[in-house]
Amino acid sequence: MKNYWQRTWLWISKDDLETERIQCDQEGKLLLQVDEEFERLIVSDLTEDANQKAAEELLDRTALLSIREDYPFEEPSDLDGIRLLRPAASIQLPAMRLTDLELLDKVHGAWTGRSIGCLLGKPVEGWRRDKMYGYLKELNRWPLNDFFRYDSATSDVIQKYHLDDNQKTFGDMVSAMPEDDDMNYTTTGLAIFQRYGNDFTPDDVASFWLSDIPILRTCTAERVAYRNFTILVDPPYSASYRNPYREWIGAQIRADLWGYAAAGNPELAAEFAWRDASVSHVKNGIYGEMWAAAMIAAAFCTDDILTIIRSGLQQIPVNCRLSDAIESVLEWREVEVDYDTAVYRVHELWDEKRSHDWCHTIPNAMIVTIGLLWGENDYAQSICKAVQSCFDTDCNGATTGSILGIIHGKNQLPSRWIDVINDTLHTGVAGYHTVSLLDMAKTSIELIHKVQG
Repeated sequence: MKNYWQRTWLWISKDDLETERIQCDQEGKLLLQVDEEFERLIVSDLTEDANQKAAEELLDRTALLSIREDYPFEEPSDLDGIRLLRPAASIQLPAMRLTDLELLDKVHGAWTGRSIGCLLGKPVEGWRRDKMYGYLKELNRWPLNDFFRYDSATSDVIQKYHLDDNQKTFGDMVSAMPEDDDMNYTTTGLAIFQRYGNDFTPDDVASFWLSDIPILRTCTAERVAYRNFTILVDPPYSASYRNPYREWIGAQIRADLWGYAAAGNPELAAEFAWRDASVSHVKNGIYGEMWAAAMIAAAFCTDDILTIIRSGLQQIPVNCRLSDAIESVLEWREVEVDYDTAVYRVHELWDEKRSHDWCHTIPNAMIVTIGLLWGENDYAQSICKAVQSCFDTDCNGATTGSILGIIHGKNQLPSRWIDVINDTLHTGVAGYHTVSLLDMAKTSIELIHKVQG
């Protein structure tokens, strides 16, 4: 059993090495001097001690590789460096002028909107386009405009699409929001804020993980960072040390609470997000969380989607891959590219069948941007367009739903969507195993007041 868990969760695997190779190439690193070693180790038995040691040494070597001279992007990971490279033009948001009841409605809408967006995408997480589109079309439910349902499927469809594997998370099978890592991390952010206050540090985040999150509940970048904490590799080095997943979506899905706590203040929300992201991610992995947190904070001030998106871009380097990708989506919208074409273009750029592409920050941020822009400020349409685009469906539905939940507030969210969870959330976070979303919103309001002084 010991060796099984080591191989599955804690040892460097073939997937780790394949991901590292792609990641290094995307970072502009010169791989020629390590290509042969990658080829040898990827086909080797990595459970053998000698090969495992060689894999560790290879990851150490890739960390030191030079960047090619013609690499067009500037991508620091430190907060000061990020801020120096932000866009020159400043987004002028209107001041946040909300009564206590209006603020509560928006924060309650955020928690609810995030939960429902996550729930919509949860049963089809990992489905690629052929499977999702086939399921919807066979049930005459194309395009997506409601929860994925189990009760409307014939036995043939259930068998063909393996629906029994996801039965408990279909919209017609729940009475509360089931536990999900997206909602666990939002709850974790709230718990970190409550324990350490406004001045929490990356070290505080690492300490909370070690004390309150079992290591086998973490995956990819978070799992590697956790492994690093246990061998006394502290933040920020914990994010880059032998971590092939350092730009995956894990940090971006942790953004929401920081945007809630810093409502109306995108720069502060982005700083909170940086403190959290820097324990496990670098470069665009960090930028994704900062971008999402800043957008969420901006949504408390305006319902203009373009302003919200640009408020997020304002907090990350203007010349990074993430900004470049989101600007491309904004251009598609400006020249009136239709939704299906926009989604097709993302899939042309990123291969959903390759794990690295499917779970990387950038394509998923592009999908969130598509959901926001082509959703026309309509809550249901926005989350459906984010989820129907595939890639990391529950994450993208959750982020999109959080922003639209703030814009509309809980009282204006459609009852046919939100009633299914009865304002109830299940999490794996100690002290929050079953909670009401209203209570989570009220606690979040207390944080907002502390931040605002």
